[in-house]
Amino acid sequence: MSLHASASEFHPQSTPATVTVFASAESWIESDALRQCQQVAALDGMVHVAAMPDLHPGKGAPIGAAMSATVLYPFLVGSDIGCGIAVFPIRLKRAVPEKLAARFPDLDRPLDPDRDADDPAWAVVEGDLPAGHVDGLGTVGRGNHFVELARIGTVFEPDHAARLGLETTDLVLVVHSGSRGLGERILRTHTEVHGAGPAPDVAAYLTAHDEAVRWGSLNRRLLAARVALALGAEPTEPVVDQCHNLVEVRDGRYLHRKGAAPGDGRDVLIAGTRGTPSYLVAAHAGPAANFSVAHGAGRKMSRADALRRGRAKHTVEELRRTPVGSVVVCGERQLLFEEAPSAYKRIERVVADLVDHELATPVATTVPLVTYKTPEAGAADRRDGRRGRRRA
Repeated sequence: MSLHASASEFHPQSTPATVTVFASAESWIESDALRQCQQVAALDGMVHVAAMPDLHPGKGAPIGAAMSATVLYPFLVGSDIGCGIAVFPIRLKRAVPEKLAARFPDLDRPLDPDRDADDPAWAVVEGDLPAGHVDGLGTVGRGNHFVELARIGTVFEPDHAARLGLETTDLVLVVHSGSRGLGERILRTHTEVHGAGPAPDVAAYLTAHDEAVRWGSLNRRLLAARVALALGAEPTEPVVDQCHNLVEVRDGRYLHRKGAAPGDGRDVLIAGTRGTPSYLVAAHAGPAANFSVAHGAGRKMSRADALRRGRAKHTVEELRRTPVGSVVVCGERQLLFEEAPSAYKRIERVVADLVDHELATPVATTVPLVTYKTPEAGAADRRDGRRGRRRA
């Protein structure tokens, strides 16, 4: 059951915007996240706020929401413009998680166009770099970003999966990353002068915004290529690549998405956790949902709470091997706890809410084998040493 709230129920009578939360009674939604939806609905020009079942509080605006307005607010998109999730098929002879985890490249080390000009991963880059942005090329970033080797698990819609070239036990790379500082620079340029106010020059903002969206997509390709080549496979084109931090002009309004994926006839990978499956879905959301679907499981704990509770409940080694048998590559202990599966909502509940509200149809699950967050200490040195011995 969706929770429809009129202006009189969720915010002052003077505000015409509506809020719809697509979550069942079994889904836990933080009151702070609902309060942020109310605050957004009260903004000048706001028309409708659609909150997804992965809704949780963000910095100044809710995460897991699609917000339609006659005014463009850069802060509703946030700093990581262009963040999204892409899925790339990959062919490997054997998929032993422990061995493959050791072969992941250092995705904290950026690719330099001059220093690394001979890196074969560049082959996936066509044309100039958007905005000429070279910082952080080929890096995944922090927080909930990751690169994951996974296998296709349960296939719910074989015909749809076949159209994507996927079937049970196939391997894929799932890449979740954004614009690596470019989006942050764009937002900062705005907020230093206008704070949380609207964009005074919409065309200028959208031009910069679109560059960041293109940059994020290109970088996901570059990340997938780096990993594929390190694992002895050929880079491939993505079968899914949807951005969930962006604004689009639709029906004369500005549709802001913050942690919400485009749901109008798109295929979307809704990320679970590193210890649970993710769900590839066919999205078919309509105007009540602002043509959007969830982008992931959604946090149920703050990072501080996850760190405190995780340290009391888990050891580092327990978090490096997940309940589904996958391996986590993460050299930062604090990040291991902050991103523990227990810090997130149940992905099955999030997807069930989307299905119950007829926003999406599950196509298949992806089951983690190796989830990369940050390099292990000394891993890059060991790989460099092996390469040096082969050259000798």
